[in-house]
Amino acid sequence: MSRSTESLPGGQSPLLGVWERLRSWEGLLLVLLFVVIIVNSLQAPAYLSVGNQVNLFILSIEKIIVALVMTFIIINAEIDLSVASMMGLSACTLGWLHEQGAPIWIALLIGLSVGVIGGAFNSFWIAIVGLPSLVVTLAMLIGYRGLARVLLEDRSIGEFPQWFDNLGQQPLIGPFPLALIIFFLLLIVAVIILQYSGFGRYVYVIGNNREVARYSGVKVRRAKMILFITSSTIAALAGLLFAARLGAVRGDIGLGFELDIITMVLLGGVSIFGGSGSIFGVLLSILIILNLRNGMSLANITGHVQTGVIGVLLILSVLVPNLANEVRAILNRRRRIGGPQDTTA
Repeated sequence: MSRSTESLPGGQSPLLGVWERLRSWEGLLLVLLFVVIIVNSLQAPAYLSVGNQVNLFILSIEKIIVALVMTFIIINAEIDLSVASMMGLSACTLGWLHEQGAPIWIALLIGLSVGVIGGAFNSFWIAIVGLPSLVVTLAMLIGYRGLARVLLEDRSIGEFPQWFDNLGQQPLIGPFPLALIIFFLLLIVAVIILQYSGFGRYVYVIGNNREVARYSGVKVRRAKMILFITSSTIAALAGLLFAARLGAVRGDIGLGFELDIITMVLLGGVSIFGGSGSIFGVLLSILIILNLRNGMSLANITGHVQTGVIGVLLILSVLVPNLANEVRAILNRRRRIGGPQDTTA
């Protein structure tokens, strides 16, 4: 009898696919998630209650919404460091227009339009001019944040209409608020596009090799423009949702969120060099980070220490897969060198 189903020819065992999945990065994340949940449950018996689990998402809902589109960006071998600043600029635009007496729905439309315009501006320099996305979006991280501070200076603006605050603070369907519903809808759309559409295949192909994709007839510039406009627009939407949840806006709203967002994506197994990754891995990563932050809060660990832990996770999410690939390459070379010799002579 064979010791494992891996010896069966042609992948005949239905357990083989599950086994390969568990051996992957996602399998490691799944184990880590279970460990974090068990430890947190031992600290607080009510940890697994529906209310607490919903609250986990609500406290970081804007970040995880942006993380979905950041997954596309990084798989495409690009980066968008300006998303948190765009969240702040969109929210501050809403607050400034409201203060000037504009109807709230007009302020919302303009705030969302700021994201579209910002994304078009980013994509022009990246897709058309050909500048590195790291340089462009780093500059816009500073630029968009500066514009937000110019609009509000050091003031805090609130007193939005009650219905607007309720959208961010009260459940809409069952225990779920509007932002959480939007996240689940975007999650479904992201899975369909990335895993089952032609555009999703283009995202992977471009991330693997841009020149090969171009010579294969893929419209690389158009794909990148779509990605960066979508990234900035979703960030603007997240900023508006954040304003509704807080009930007020300041020039520093969303400051530093890009660290958590990028960590969620990279920890989920998306390669920083592009071309690989999945929404499933990113979703596991999101759950780990949310539960880890909650567990540290239960243990009375300060926010600064929590940020440091997330920073360490960011480093490990890049370091560990690279080390694993190096070890795998060494083992493969040794296997080829020490393989069975031809003894028929």
